[in-house]
Amino acid sequence: MEKEEKSAQGDKSPDDVVSMADSTVTIEDIEEELFRIERLRDILVRRESELRYMMDDIQLCKEITQLRQELRKLVVIPDKEKSKEVREKEEELLRQINKLVETRDFLVEDVEFERLREREEDREMAAFFQSKFPQASAPKGKFPNRKMASKPQQTLFLPKTGLALLCGSCSSMVSAQLR
Repeated sequence: MEKEEKSAQGDKSPDDVVSMADSTVTIEDIEEELFRIERLRDILVRRESELRYMMDDIQLCKEITQLRQELRKLVVIPDKEKSKEVREKEEELLRQINKLVETRDFLVEDVEFERLREREEDREMAAFFQSKFPQASAPKGKFPNRKMASKPQQTLFLPKTGLALLCGSCSSMVSAQLR
């Protein structure tokens, strides 16, 4: 009767406790996998940030292009025929364009600063990973060919030429419209 009560109450000896984890997984394996997941999350956050920068850049380019088109329409009017309002409008458009170009310049500087910071962070994390999990660089277990340092470096950043093309496309688009 006592045994039935104990089992009904759920009293178990420590030997009866079974871990949810696979019995072949070590704490080091779990820590390593957690570290890899955190790195993947960091990579995704960085990519999201890059995409936001790109969206902001595209929006600024569109606005600059629109303002330059308006300015172009006013510039073709001969100076003798321009009213005071038209001249003021030209000045205002120039101020707005200048402000947007400055904003875009700051955006490009921010992107470059972030990339430099992230590269340094990657070097520090790679060194930490090597010191914490030296066995990770040797082939083992389920993923023998997986290397931590090489994969994130390939996926973290847009090539500089991609940013240059993006930046260049805005200015070439704008300069083509002014002609």
